[in-house]
Amino acid sequence: MSLTQPSRRDFERLDQAAVDDICAQHERMCASRPGGVRANFAWKDLSDTDLRGRNLTDADLTGAVMKGCFLQGARLEHAILYGCDLHGAHLSGALLKRADLRSANLSLANLAGADLFEADLRPGAPLSGDGSRSQRLYDPKAREAGTQVAVFAGANLQGSRLSGVVSVAADFSNALMREAKLVRANFQRATMVGADLTDADLSYVDFEGADLSDSVLFGAKTHAWKIRDANLAGALQDPVHADPEADAAYKAMMASHSHWCETGGRRGKPADLNHANLNALGSLSEQNLTAVTAKGAVFSGLDMQGAKLQGANLEGADLRGCNLQQADLRGTRLAGARLSGSDLRHALMGPLYLSGGRVIPCDLSGANLRHADLSFADLRYARLLGAELSRADFTGADLTRAELAGVSRQGARGLPV
Repeated sequence: MSLTQPSRRDFERLDQAAVDDICAQHERMCASRPGGVRANFAWKDLSDTDLRGRNLTDADLTGAVMKGCFLQGARLEHAILYGCDLHGAHLSGALLKRADLRSANLSLANLAGADLFEADLRPGAPLSGDGSRSQRLYDPKAREAGTQVAVFAGANLQGSRLSGVVSVAADFSNALMREAKLVRANFQRATMVGADLTDADLSYVDFEGADLSDSVLFGAKTHAWKIRDANLAGALQDPVHADPEADAAYKAMMASHSHWCETGGRRGKPADLNHANLNALGSLSEQNLTAVTAKGAVFSGLDMQGAKLQGANLEGADLRGCNLQQADLRGTRLAGARLSGSDLRHALMGPLYLSGGRVIPCDLSGANLRHADLSFADLRYARLLGAELSRADFTGADLTRAELAGVSRQGARGLPV
């Protein structure tokens, strides 16, 4: 993504006071208060101005020069940033849902933890300005500039459109990129460590020299992608060759475990699923896996809605993108587990009460819950020490006496102050 700017004289330079006044009027409009006017920064020069935390939802920033702007935590949902020059801009934690970022120059920009859900970052078409000029905002000759060394670490890019973009050496580590469209994009030497690319369209993408280690690629379209010298160590992919015997063995093991649970240990036997890859099973919905041992197991992407996992040992397990709605995780050991992007709405993650007055809390110490949805979950007494909670949603969750020391909470919603 690159921008060919008009000559400098075509831009009206706005100082901080003027920018603040326009933002104030726009915020009055957003709040339906008198005197509100939609912000129009099209073809204006706002370089280095401070817009931190500002509400610019639906604002028009077409072709604006915003080099080095401070936009941390700004609200830019549905904003028009077509051809905007955001070189070196500070956008960490910004809200850019469904924003139009076609042809925007994001070189050296920091979008760590930003929410770009369904944003459009594709190269754009020529754009007419005020009628007296016509500027081509995407210059194919300058495409190598692209989003070089831009930072999207931990950003939400689910459903975003990135087809044809140039993101050479950009940082997408731990980004949520489910169902994103990256067709024919250039991601050479990009850092994609831990990125969730489930069901993304990666057709014809150039990942030469990219680091895709520990990424999630389940369901991704990889037709004609280029992965020469790419690092795919630990990446989770659809199995090239199914192993029906292994899957049948795991199913039988879990059926026996369920029987063991339901008969109080008189029949069946407990399952040992340590380091097992269970992704091919598709669904464990309502499965009774009480007290199961599955340390380091791979559940990523599974439907586990309503599963009974109370007292289970899931330390270090990979549960990225799992549907765990209403799952019973009382007293479960999830220390170091990977739960980024998982759906834990209404999940039971409170204490497990045992005979003799023993109480076992749900242990999520050091777990990664980035972008997870824990709204209305029961997290009473839960141990979340040092957990990664950035962009997680705790709306309506019961966090009574939960331990939250040392957590990363950038952009998380519903957490106590």
